[in-house]
Amino acid sequence: MEKLLTSERAVRLERSYNEELQLLIQQGGYVSPIEHLWEDILIGVVLKKPILLKGPSGSGKTKLAQSISAFFNQPMHSVNCSVDLDAESLLGFKTIITKEGQSLIEFIDGPVVQAMKQGHILYIDEINMAKPETLPILHSVLDHRRMLTNPFTSEVIHAHEDFAVVAAINEGYVGTSPMNEALKNRFISFSIPYLAGDQLLDVIKEQVPSANGELINTLMNIHDDLKKQVMNGLLAEEAASVRSLMDAVALAQYMPVRRAILYGIAEKLEDKMEQKLIMELVNTWVK
Repeated sequence: MEKLLTSERAVRLERSYNEELQLLIQQGGYVSPIEHLWEDILIGVVLKKPILLKGPSGSGKTKLAQSISAFFNQPMHSVNCSVDLDAESLLGFKTIITKEGQSLIEFIDGPVVQAMKQGHILYIDEINMAKPETLPILHSVLDHRRMLTNPFTSEVIHAHEDFAVVAAINEGYVGTSPMNEALKNRFISFSIPYLAGDQLLDVIKEQVPSANGELINTLMNIHDDLKKQVMNGLLAEEAASVRSLMDAVALAQYMPVRRAILYGIAEKLEDKMEQKLIMELVNTWVK
């Protein structure tokens, strides 16, 4: 790792990881469930490699991107992909302004251009929700060239040294499509699993400090059962979302556990049979 330590950004990797992780927990940030995952992602960022985070909904991909932003003290520009995403959403648009009594055409930089120029982090969420024909415009941004010719202005933009790209993907979800191989090969990929065990317990205690131990244990037992049913293919991955678990813990401070899980977890699923299965599992833990 000595070869990496040549920039101010890389120097941060020399700091105590325990101190950094504790800081992130205190800020409600991401905590890695896999040894070395957090460190390895940071190394990828230092090497100026675009990062692709693959994992189920609620596994903490967005929180991870925010934690990278906090770690390097770099602002983050977000792009939320959908079938409506177009080049203007990425690069910017022209608008008419009035200056000294004259109407002028001005170009407003989009998130990609802003992040490239200012050396910030570009976060592309649900990248496989975008139409495949939209994203090739980013190919030169994501490979060794780290540059872009803006088709709206003809401006040639070379990325700032600290510019970084983090993208997130939910594989196999409705409305998604496989990433183009030319696009996927520009990223280094990391699988992001759900938190579990003591790490999950620590995060719950930090984010919902008023929750008592008995309540937390009950909800974690239910969460473990939900994960098993997800692995067995009987529930959608969203049922084991850590985000949903946190919602249920927060609600359970003020209402019975059954209702908290109904609103925080079960009702988020479309399938009525899956909703019923969740509530049946709850009944095995809540008398």
